[in-house]
Parts: sequence; structure tokens; C-alpha cells
Amino acid sequence: MQLTPLIAVHMSAALGALLLGPVAIWARKGATQRPRLHRAFGYGFATLMLAAAISAFFIRDYGLPNVQGFTPIHLLIPVTLLGLFNGFHALYRGQLARHRKGMVSLYLGACVTAGAFTLLPGRYLGNLVWGQWLGLL
Repeated sequence: MQLTPLIAVHMSAALGALLLGPVAIWARKGATQRPRLHRAFGYGFATLMLAAAISAFFIRDYGLPNVQGFTPIHLLIPVTLLGLFNGFHALYRGQLARHRKGMVSLYLGACVTAGAFTLLPGRYLGNLVWGQWLGLL
């Protein structure tokens, strides 16, 4: 597998969401709350997560165990889309605690956990990162 424009879009969206998520969460925590900052970074996070999920659908990997190019990590696509829908649905209904819990779970599951899986040896980014790092030793 090589870095194609589709993978670059997916990776950029995922890294952007990974960076924006903590700011959106932080802006609503503590004694000083920043609703404008939370909303701006929250919409940015949601947009980037949507872009990452949609672009992931078109990325196929035939080198790993798969079903027509879909590997187990592709199961996170519907989980991500459902998480986004549930987060905004809770917000629409005024269920702020459910919104908060859902979006933090989405961040931890779809950004942090999926990000960890992409760094496994045998995956494109894993080989890129660990191959470079191990090559320095």
C-alpha cells in the first residue's frame, strides 16, 4: 500500500480530529467554560470525523485478512457515523450529559483506539513509523 490522495485525505482528517477533539472537550470543562470555542472546535471535530469515516469506506487493504478489501478496522466506520448521529441527536434533544459522554467516547474510540490500530506493524502507517524508528537504531 502506498500514500494515495485518498489515504492522504483520510489521514489528514483523522489527525485533524485527533487534535481538535481535546480542545472541544476542554472548552466545556472546569469553572471557566468557553461555549464559542467549544462549538467551533466541536463542529470542526465532527466534520473531520465525518470526512475520515467517509474516506475510510473507499480505502481497501488486500494484504490483511479481509472481506473484499474490508478489514476489521472498517467496522469503525458505522460506529463512527452512529456516534456522530447520536451525539448530535442528544444535543438536539437537550440531553447534554448524553451528548458529552457520546462525543468523548467517540473521540476515545474512533480517534485514539483506531489511531493505535493504524500504528500496528503490517499496516501502512505502522510500517512507516516503526520502520523509520527501528531504522535509526
